[in-house]
Amino acid sequence: MGLRDEWPTLSLLTLTYGAFAALTLYAGALPLVVVIAGLAVIIAMHSSLQHEVLHGHPFQTQWLSDLTALPALGLFVPYLRFKDTHLAHHHDPNLTDPYDDPESNFLDQATWQNMPPWMQSLARFNNTLIGRMAVGPAISLYAFYRDDWGLLWRFNRRVVLSYLVHGLSVALVLAWLLGLADVPLWAYGIAAYLAMSLLKIRTYLEHRAHDRASARSVIIEDRGPLALLFLNNNYHAVHHAHPKVTWHKLPQMFEARRDYFLTRNGGYSYRSYVDVFAQYLFEAKDPVPHPTWTVSNRTKPSARG
Repeated sequence: MGLRDEWPTLSLLTLTYGAFAALTLYAGALPLVVVIAGLAVIIAMHSSLQHEVLHGHPFQTQWLSDLTALPALGLFVPYLRFKDTHLAHHHDPNLTDPYDDPESNFLDQATWQNMPPWMQSLARFNNTLIGRMAVGPAISLYAFYRDDWGLLWRFNRRVVLSYLVHGLSVALVLAWLLGLADVPLWAYGIAAYLAMSLLKIRTYLEHRAHDRASARSVIIEDRGPLALLFLNNNYHAVHHAHPKVTWHKLPQMFEARRDYFLTRNGGYSYRSYVDVFAQYLFEAKDPVPHPTWTVSNRTKPSARG
C-alpha cells in the first residue's frame, strides 16, 4: 500500500493537530463549554488516528508512523501500551476472554461472585451505554493502571519504556498548555475524560461472547459523524478480518462482500448508532460475568472462527 492510499490519514493527522493548536491558542475567545466539547472531539479523533497508526499507517516504516501518534493529547494512556495491548487484543481466538483479551469487558464467574454488592451494582451500571460513557473511562483506567503497576514493579522493560516516553509526551502537551494555550488544565482534563467517553460508544458492543471467534465482532452500518470520528471502526468485523486495511476502505470492502461478512460474524449487526442508543442507553447488552467462559477454557486450544 503506497502513500497514495494514505493521504486521507495524513490529512486527518494534519487537521487534527492543526485544530488542537488553533482551539487551544484561541480558546479565550470562545465559551469554555465550547472549548471543552471541541477538545473532546479532537482528542477522540487523535485516539482513533493512534489506532490507525499502530496498525501500520500511514508509513511503511512503523517507527516513523509511531512518531506521528506520540503526542499525548489524551493524557491518560501511553501510546506504546495502547499499541501493545491492542495488538494482543487482535489475537481473535481470545476475544472477550476475561484474562487473555486485554480489552475484554467481561469478568469470570468467580470474580463476579466474590465482588461486594456495591461493586456489582457499579459493574451492572457500567454495562449500560450511559454507564459506560459516565463511569467506564474511570473503571478502565483503574484496571489498566492496576495491571501496569504490577509490570512496572517487576521492571518490565517494554512497559517502563512506554511510560518514560509517555511522560515526555505528556510534558510536551502540558508545556504547550501552560506556556502558549489559553485553556485551564482542569478544563483540559475534563475534555480528555469526555474524549474517552465518546470512544466508549464505539467500544461498547464491538464484541460479544460467542463460541466462534469470527462471530464475536460487530458490524454497525453507520456512515454518520460517529463513524467518521471512529474512522469506520464500526465495521469492526471487517477490521478484525483485515486489520491492515486502511480506515477509508472498510465500508467499500464491506459493501462488496456484505453477505460474506454478515454470515461470517453470525449476523451480529446494527443499522446505525441511533439503533444502538435506542436499545442500550439504559439497558445492558451483556451480563457482567462471561456467559460461557470457565477456568477450563484456559487449558483448551482456542477455537478459531
